[in-house]
Amino acid sequence: MEKEELKRLVAAFMKRVYDCGLTTSTGGNISARSDDVMLITPSGLDKASLTASDIAEVDIKTGKNLTPDLKLSIESHMHRMIYLKREDIGAVVHCHPVFSCLFSASEEKIRTDLIAESYYLLKTVEKIPYALMGTSALAEAVSEHMRTFDAALLENHGAIAVGKTLLNAFDRIECLEQAAKMTVFSKGLTIKAMDYPKLLEIDGMKK
Repeated sequence: MEKEELKRLVAAFMKRVYDCGLTTSTGGNISARSDDVMLITPSGLDKASLTASDIAEVDIKTGKNLTPDLKLSIESHMHRMIYLKREDIGAVVHCHPVFSCLFSASEEKIRTDLIAESYYLLKTVEKIPYALMGTSALAEAVSEHMRTFDAALLENHGAIAVGKTLLNAFDRIECLEQAAKMTVFSKGLTIKAMDYPKLLEIDGMKK
């Protein structure tokens, strides 16, 4: 995909994240890989009205801002470190969904075993210990965790998901928030959980 078209998609998916109530007007960040360049939403702009021209470019290997007229997202280093450690992924979505954020500040876990879709897309969702946003410590902790997971919670911060495409990553973050809602709403219900690892293996869908 051409770089300009991918920039347009990054802006469009950021608007979609906002329109779905998964983040605030200036919160969250989305990036996509274009060869050796990371295309990422900027800092401080309204996430509901971004255009392709607002999307910054960063050299993945060096971290150099290739669009110095644009202020990089505070989490640019975190995104870049994930790309360096996950050559198989092409997009990262980080945002602050209400229910997921509640679990990021709770000792309870999000249940992904209530429906098959959430288990298949997310497996188990772990919480990455707190580190101050925008720091190298956060970037290192998150990128290490995402070596083996496609979605996670950031303690007292938010949620993150990766995918081969922007749609894959968005699908996971949306599914994560749905699973968080279902976990809350299931309180007091009698729940029948399925043995999804076994069922997926039998069906030939083991990931």
